[in-house]
Amino acid sequence: MAEQKQEQEQVGFGVLGPVTAWDAAGDPIPLKGPRHRAVLARLIVARRRVVPVGRLVEELWVAPPPGAVGAVRTFVAALRRALEPERPPRAPARLLVTEGPGYALRAGPDAVDAWRFERAVAAASELPSGDALVRLEEALGWWRGPAYAEFADEPWARAERSRLAELRLHAVERRAGARLALGLAAAAVPDLDAHVTEHPWREDAWRLLALALYRSGRQGDALAVLRRARTLLVEQLGVDPGPALRALEADILAQADHLGAPADHGAPAPVPGTAPVPVPGTAPAPASASASVWADAAAAYDRTVSAGARARLESTVGLLRGLAVTGGGGLEAARSHRVRAIAAAEELGDVELTARVIGAYDVPANWTRSDDPGQAARVVSAAERTLAALASLPSAASHGPARARLLATIAVESRGGDRRAAGPAAREAERIARGLDDPALLAFALNGVFMQTCHRAGLAPERDAVGAELIALSARHGLVGFEVLGHLVRLQARGALADFAGADAHATAADRLAERHEVPLVGVFTRWYRALRLAATGGATPAEQAAAYRAAAVRLDGAGMPGLRDGLLALALLSIDVRTARGEPPKLTDDWGPYAPWARPLALLAQGRRDDAADALRRTPEPAPDLLFEAMWCLTARAALALGDREAMARARRALAPAAGELAGAGSGLLTLGPVAGWLDALDDALDDTLGSGPSA
Repeated sequence: MAEQKQEQEQVGFGVLGPVTAWDAAGDPIPLKGPRHRAVLARLIVARRRVVPVGRLVEELWVAPPPGAVGAVRTFVAALRRALEPERPPRAPARLLVTEGPGYALRAGPDAVDAWRFERAVAAASELPSGDALVRLEEALGWWRGPAYAEFADEPWARAERSRLAELRLHAVERRAGARLALGLAAAAVPDLDAHVTEHPWREDAWRLLALALYRSGRQGDALAVLRRARTLLVEQLGVDPGPALRALEADILAQADHLGAPADHGAPAPVPGTAPVPVPGTAPAPASASASVWADAAAAYDRTVSAGARARLESTVGLLRGLAVTGGGGLEAARSHRVRAIAAAEELGDVELTARVIGAYDVPANWTRSDDPGQAARVVSAAERTLAALASLPSAASHGPARARLLATIAVESRGGDRRAAGPAAREAERIARGLDDPALLAFALNGVFMQTCHRAGLAPERDAVGAELIALSARHGLVGFEVLGHLVRLQARGALADFAGADAHATAADRLAERHEVPLVGVFTRWYRALRLAATGGATPAEQAAAYRAAAVRLDGAGMPGLRDGLLALALLSIDVRTARGEPPKLTDDWGPYAPWARPLALLAQGRRDDAADALRRTPEPAPDLLFEAMWCLTARAALALGDREAMARARRALAPAAGELAGAGSGLLTLGPVAGWLDALDDALDDTLGSGPSA
């Protein structure tokens, strides 16, 4: 018995993600093929009970081959060698044992991460809030993806996967409750926001998020969250919010005393690195003081700086930079006033002033489609004119920083367009910036490089490197906006490379910076990322994926980013149907925005109009060089495969080949059409005159 217990304690098993095993040193144990893993997973599901060989055969094969029983015994023998490598020949197995008509895994109570997780969550309910928070944080950190990830479609795993998923959601909400009880309301907001994005039907999650926002001094945001919850419940489920949500909304409107921090903790403890946040009703709000300072400073500026002074234009651009990151109407107003400021500077005929006015608007940008192409074109034209004028000045050699900012502006504002001029501009801006001791200038130039690194498939690693440098550079020099940008760039790139653990870390970092520095637009991107993650990791039904995307789309309303918003929800829903064949079929009436040329052939096919679809496919243009480049080519591939258009298949195959190791579309941080490798295989099969209709889900 002592030897058996020692063997049990030496081997660990992981099912909170892909099924795996670890030796005593924590190193992965090779488990061979998928059916070996399936046998191990099925025995773990049985929780030390015997699983008959006949049942294993039935559950491993839809139509068992003649030698299925012998194959199962071979799998078990291989697993025993891997799990008990020191066991002498012919010695009885101590871990994966034969008993009666089948096999059992005699793992110890701490050997399986899922079993430890159950006990940790149960124990946390009996602990004080501080201890409970520590226990839950540790336990949630054991999750590496959906439980039994590679067996999502197996009937024998379904109930256990659902049970563990529900337990995890409960733990996330218990952790949030512990944070609120400890006065850590602001720290609870990012995780709760992600939680309701992925699981929008959990009313208690909405309640906790609204309460966390309220206790962080954000009453308006708390009420907005409750309105979003009501909209989703009414429009998607046809039910009204439950009594807890309705009561919370009434209490927030009344600023009920009992909504403040728990009595035994007083005001919320500050999150490390942030200023303390006052609880409504318990501390004086600084809003009136801020308003007074703003009014006094503006009045003093008006009194002392003449109306026609050129300094006003430069001051205006500084103001617009701050206005742009507030989101919504602020972003739209900043874009409009920026164009007016540039025009005013050009009218004055001062080339150096114009260069400063154009180049000072270094607002970090991470989406590769312009929100207003007309305005962007005017900015690029002005920057090009100013570059030419600077070159003609006697002091041209001294204008390196100004030239770099103008070149970076061209690179950023030419996003998703012709790269022949913008690509070299980005690299020249980077070259100049690296020769100067100006971290902010280098960060702006790297933003331009990022925007111009979408001109072909397979460039996620290059964008990832740009993001990594942005984070390191910005963290050293306090460039918060560009540090956030770096995390969003890496979120996108790691998603393209199917590294969701890495992408999760960058999403969390971006959310925390945004919360600390009041950058609300960041939440739009991280919410969409979490909907993508839900869709990509195989743990949700098509209906649940669609619900997450619809919830994310709500955040785009009024965000001031039409370049991101237009057509995105329809495209995301189409991606579900393309990957699973169980989503909502595309319709011609859907709002495809700029993605219509690539979606239209599939919508026509869904109506049975093959001739029209073939004609639309022939007229499909080359995709724009943006973060959805691979996704558009996959839509072309899907239509070409369905129609047997070999020319279109060959074009799609050539375009997608460099991204063979990526998830198509996931580099956007928004949606995916599955592994590019699957599309390449389907195209190769079809081009070899075999039947093919796209990769399996």
